[in-house]
Amino acid sequence: MPDPQVASPDEIAGAARPGPSNRALIAAAIATVISLIILITLGNWQMERLAWKEGLIAQMQERAYGEPGAILPPEQWADYVPQEEEYRRVAVTGRFLHEHEVAVHGLMPTSTRGNPVQGFYLLTPLVIGPDALVFVNRGFVPTSMRDPAARPAPPPEGEVSLTGLVRAPEERALFVPENIPEAERWMVRDIAQMADARGLDAVAPFYIDAEFDPTAPDWPRAGATVLDPPNNHLQYALTWYGLAAVLAVIFLIYARPRLRSLLRRG
Repeated sequence: MPDPQVASPDEIAGAARPGPSNRALIAAAIATVISLIILITLGNWQMERLAWKEGLIAQMQERAYGEPGAILPPEQWADYVPQEEEYRRVAVTGRFLHEHEVAVHGLMPTSTRGNPVQGFYLLTPLVIGPDALVFVNRGFVPTSMRDPAARPAPPPEGEVSLTGLVRAPEERALFVPENIPEAERWMVRDIAQMADARGLDAVAPFYIDAEFDPTAPDWPRAGATVLDPPNNHLQYALTWYGLAAVLAVIFLIYARPRLRSLLRRG
């Protein structure tokens, strides 16, 4: 007859095997750790993006508000690197080819948030030397002024001097329609495509956003470059870190009574 004081092998195995409440606690702990790793990683990534964005804004403003320099000479256009030239302030002199103007669909922000004006940005080639042209974004006009005859003032003729910021050609985003040059439907500032559509050679691989001139006519309205882009990365990082902290607190609230119960039973 078995000794009642000695536990059987089945009883020993049952004691060593975690019960339902133990398994639930272990599963919750594993899920919490994995979630915390993900949330903290997302927060760290946003902090890295914050440092990158702050550096970009500082570089942008340093270049945009500096003294205007010379445009990259045509003989160096083949070696053009967008990151080195973007937002650099330049001064150019030349003659506009208004007959080759390209009107690109766009929106102009207004003082009423979420209510921009629909219209077009006018990109016009400027002859800056023998066999050398650069497209200049002369500014925005409402849809009703797409036709040059509907604008309040004639375009500048003869030699003109202007100051502006060097901008890289746009790349079409996923949900932006393609340009249809034959229909004069332009959605993206693709300089190479514009030059090809207008039959122009020796065109700079970048364009210039003309600066706002308070003495110029109201339309087209220059100064299109946004020099204060949104920077919400710190807010996003704090959100991820906050969610991690809340998750940790919830787990502690859940686990504390169960741990006490296990300790009492132990």
